[in-house]
Amino acid sequence: MPIERLRRFEQNFDNMKKRILNLAVVVAVAAMSAYATTYLSSGKLSTTQQNNTEISDNPFSENPVTDAQFAASVVRGEYPDLTYAAENAVRAVVNIEATISVGNRAMPRDPFFEFFGYPQGYGEREARAGGSGVIISEDGYIVTNNHVIDNAKSLRVKLYDGRVFDAKVIGSDPATDVALIKIEASALPTLPFGSSDELRLGEWVLAIGYPMDLQSTITAGIVSAKARSLGALGGERSIESFIQTDAAVNPGNSGGALVNTRGELVGINTIIKTSTGSYVGYSFAVPESIVRKIVVDLKESGVVQRAVLGISFRAIDQQFVDQMGETTGISEIGGIYVASVVESGAASEAGIRKGDIITALDGVKTNDTATFVEQIGKRRPGDKITIDLRRGEKSLSVVATLQNKAGETSLLAKDSIDAKSVLGAEFRNAPSALCNELDIRGGVQVTKVVRGGLLERCRVKEGYVITHINDREVTSLDDLDRITTKITSIDGIYPNGRASSYTIME
Repeated sequence: MPIERLRRFEQNFDNMKKRILNLAVVVAVAAMSAYATTYLSSGKLSTTQQNNTEISDNPFSENPVTDAQFAASVVRGEYPDLTYAAENAVRAVVNIEATISVGNRAMPRDPFFEFFGYPQGYGEREARAGGSGVIISEDGYIVTNNHVIDNAKSLRVKLYDGRVFDAKVIGSDPATDVALIKIEASALPTLPFGSSDELRLGEWVLAIGYPMDLQSTITAGIVSAKARSLGALGGERSIESFIQTDAAVNPGNSGGALVNTRGELVGINTIIKTSTGSYVGYSFAVPESIVRKIVVDLKESGVVQRAVLGISFRAIDQQFVDQMGETTGISEIGGIYVASVVESGAASEAGIRKGDIITALDGVKTNDTATFVEQIGKRRPGDKITIDLRRGEKSLSVVATLQNKAGETSLLAKDSIDAKSVLGAEFRNAPSALCNELDIRGGVQVTKVVRGGLLERCRVKEGYVITHINDREVTSLDDLDRITTKITSIDGIYPNGRASSYTIME
């Protein structure tokens, strides 16, 4: 019948279309696989390159693929497989419990102790705080955040397998929020360092830690930004160049691992940006390049070997151009403006002048302060660094030998101190009007005394102007930064003209 014949024709035609479509898909997949096989075996991609190093002539993109597995997953139509990284890395991430003392303001005031100047109205009680850490050596070295272990009376570390150990602090660095602790154990699972410098925007990463009392929690996300500065660590010498991700991080994740798809440590999760106290989409990690450097310093010498270029600087952004473009003659954004140069500092010795514009450090472009600070922060005193700069219409390249904070190119001794931290206060350069009134060349004025510091124990009050430490003249904050030996004496004067000296018998 004509109608039945027409229906059979339509059915046969539909079946034919399906066969043609299936055949086209098979041919396309075979062609892609053959191309991938040919490309991988043609010599264009070496064995080393197949192991996740840069593919220099990828025909599909100006930005080279950095992971052969990812390239293969694209051919298969799959996402990157994160199971290998997760299952291997999770064993090296630990839970850290810190016992700390906190104030209890419900305690009554005691007039007897108050008479002798002891703070009253509160007592102390013990509390516990939690965080995470990463095992980086089989013999028990663990990297975490400074704020996880800061002021802890004791530390307990719980491993992935359930074992618990007491831990001791090897050293810490508030400027980067990195700390190194150790447990007495052997044959521990470890997490190898990767390269945060090679991380690319959009690359998959894992955050591993112990958030909100949850054991061994793994979340995934992508690298959202690099060299992010938040002003969160405080302090004029803090080093912030965070890796920003959208991997979920919550209280308790601090000190945990940020891991790439190869199961390598590329950062230490440190902070979240939130208006609720919990994760809302923005998490930040200290990059591996800084973490590794701090860990080596603390392990080898017990003190952070901070490199100093010897300049004050400012990024040339739109605000700079709007405010200072007319006076400096700078009309384009980009680069680091040298606002001042420390006499006999590393920059001065290399021939850098005030008004120069630094455009790159060892080939890394420096268009923002976070990148500039990171590049200096991951180096040590004595390291040489190539600095590209503009001076007017000229382009120059100089080599500077970085110094320590004492103005020398050698490493600091193990017993070196940070004078500001030891003194326990906030300072400013003494105003010139005050110096003239007191008839002194200069000094550093105490603007706030911090509880527990040396100045508090000496009963120094706010406003005091320090003029000498260890009989060495102190005329500015730079002089204070150069104090690296144990403080035995402090000389200075109050704004009312009363001179006071203190001898430390410790």
